[in-house]
Amino acid sequence: MDPECSRLLPALCAVLADPRQLVADDTCLEKLLDWFKTVMETESSLQLLQDHPCLMELLSHVLKPQDMSPRVLSFALRLVGIFAAQEDCFQYLQGDPSLFVASAASQLLVHILALAMQGGASGSPTREAAAWPVCAQKIVNHVEESLHSKATPQVTQALNVLTTTFGRCHSPWTRVLWERLSPSVACLFERDPIPAVHSLMDLLLSVARSPVLNFSACGLWEMLAQTLNRLSPTQAGPLALGTLKLQHCPQELRTRAFSVLLQPLACILKATTQAPGPPGLLDGAADSLLTVDTLLSSKSTCVGLLCQTLAHLEELQMLPQCPSPWPQVPLLGAAVTILRLCDGSADPSSSVGGRLCGTLGGCVRVQRAALDFLGTLSQGMGPLELVLEVFAVLLKTLESPESSPMVLKKAFQATLRWLQNSHKTPSCSDLSADALLFLGELFPILQKRLCSPCWEVRDSALEFLTHLIRHWGGQADFREALRSSEVPAFAHQLLQDPESYVRASAVGAAGQLSTRGLQAAPTSPENPQAQQGLLMDLMHILSTDSEGFPRRAVLRVFTEWLRDGHADVVQDTEWFVATVLQAVSRDLDWEVRVQGLELAQVFLIQAMGQPSLRCPYTVGLPEATSPSPHPEFLQTLCRLPLFEFAFCALLDCDRPVAQKACDLLLFLRDKTSSCSGTQEVGDNPSSASVEAVLQRWREGEQGQLLGDLDPEAMLAILRSLDLEGLQDKLAKSSDHVEKSPQSLLQDMLATVGILEENEADCY
Repeated sequence: MDPECSRLLPALCAVLADPRQLVADDTCLEKLLDWFKTVMETESSLQLLQDHPCLMELLSHVLKPQDMSPRVLSFALRLVGIFAAQEDCFQYLQGDPSLFVASAASQLLVHILALAMQGGASGSPTREAAAWPVCAQKIVNHVEESLHSKATPQVTQALNVLTTTFGRCHSPWTRVLWERLSPSVACLFERDPIPAVHSLMDLLLSVARSPVLNFSACGLWEMLAQTLNRLSPTQAGPLALGTLKLQHCPQELRTRAFSVLLQPLACILKATTQAPGPPGLLDGAADSLLTVDTLLSSKSTCVGLLCQTLAHLEELQMLPQCPSPWPQVPLLGAAVTILRLCDGSADPSSSVGGRLCGTLGGCVRVQRAALDFLGTLSQGMGPLELVLEVFAVLLKTLESPESSPMVLKKAFQATLRWLQNSHKTPSCSDLSADALLFLGELFPILQKRLCSPCWEVRDSALEFLTHLIRHWGGQADFREALRSSEVPAFAHQLLQDPESYVRASAVGAAGQLSTRGLQAAPTSPENPQAQQGLLMDLMHILSTDSEGFPRRAVLRVFTEWLRDGHADVVQDTEWFVATVLQAVSRDLDWEVRVQGLELAQVFLIQAMGQPSLRCPYTVGLPEATSPSPHPEFLQTLCRLPLFEFAFCALLDCDRPVAQKACDLLLFLRDKTSSCSGTQEVGDNPSSASVEAVLQRWREGEQGQLLGDLDPEAMLAILRSLDLEGLQDKLAKSSDHVEKSPQSLLQDMLATVGILEENEADCY
């Protein structure tokens, strides 16, 4: 340990041990733990404790019952765990009865138990727990006693210790541990109510994931099945999902777990249909009176159970362990039915259905969960009649004046997913005939939503429109449907929206419309300026908008236009790049400056690295690999503000900007390395001015540094800059200069006034 740190450590330990002192925040304590870990990579823990008795005094003091800060207690326990990682230090820790105090103590107990078994068993685990090391026996006895405690918090802590143990330790001795403690765990099911249900479920799933246990022999599957039967529907859902995720779960148990998960939706279908029961759902799932009682007990319970069930099924469908066959049709029907219960259009066939209508009517939480699940179900599709029902309920949700902004956002997302998956054939990305009919009804609704008084709705509608155009803007039927509506004109008007988020989304939508040639027709077609209206509108937003979001959106659109060879850009690329970079160089938003550098790099790549792309400066150049830049292009590059913008950005106070500028100049230097003019700065006729520029740059001066440059001067500056060194420096963390243990200890002591030079009245 550094001598200066050794000098400061006793004072810091005294501060941490004093409950009256205001301790530094959690970040400082985390950094302090990291430092101890680093120290003990090269030093013995035992030697460290012997050389610094203040550490043992701190640990002994903190572990005594007193009014100690929870963050200091957690720090001390984790520090003990770091020390315990070395066997020669383990003698300091054996058998301390006060360790079982918090979650940090649980982690520590597991660490000590694993270390004791590793050392005490000499690599050959003992079959009998009675032959285990004394320290391990004390921990196991303490856990066993806690499992029989009447206090739920103590039972919870014991279960958490076991959950962590089986999750981290995969040695054969864990089989003996489970054989010893599983009867105590099983006794918990005999209590009413069952204590620490969530911790108990976590333990069972942790044991079931262990690679060393014989589950059939230890009765784990029976215990899981018993637990599923004993728990309430709300409690059983997470356990059922966890059971279905297991790799080696018996099919009978998987069937039972899936049935538990489906029960709420089966009850919904049964309450809203005249038929005896929909085919496809497991027969037993629809008969749970307990589930019906839960759904009808209160609105909060009903909403919570349905949201949980929908989320679990949504997650399950995306997993490799998804049950097969998947009951796609009844699940689709259940999702549609739930949405109809929420919007009041369902036709209940029983008193239960009538009560569900009253409970779920207008419930935003359930609508959001059902729409998320409905979107996930789009991957499996279904019969045409049911797909049309899906489109109908989505249209109703999007059209309803009662739909909240978040529900509308979810409905737009689900609609997009169903449109993406409703292809004519699996190999065709065109919209189906039914989807096109749906769009014919959707565009008037979208037009209405673009005029909503709620800015969140306008924003969601614009995002949805952008995705539609990106996916199907090239399809003739889609283009015709969109052009026959007023959606493009309304989207363009929102460039002037008072809300910055909406303006940003409008920029993205207008950019996509223009890329696909779908922008609104100009009011004066004979006016050339009207034809370029969008380009000038976006330039105006980039130069004058007071908010950063729209300006960033403009840069994204411009970069895409430049990359794709948009007609308005190709018409005069030099003017376009120069105008954009002049605006960006004055922008105070660092993200705008980063995106401006990205646009500049796209320009350079097209002009210097990929001549096949449409760029006016590569016309006539040979199609060779990595050609040298044409002298005319180097002259153009000097006229543009690109090099000066990137050069000044190297000293930008925002590190991402400087990193991007460094990458761009490295690319430029690499592409110009074969150019003529290999002389250094001192050999150039304008070497004095170039050297003056570099000197001002090294001194941190920014602004108009370069002025008019010729290609030779620009190349000389590029060769003179240590860009690799700057790149390495920028890659370091911003606090690498002061990120020292000594600085950390001084800062922590300064916060409580221990260092005399930092003592000050806190007021």
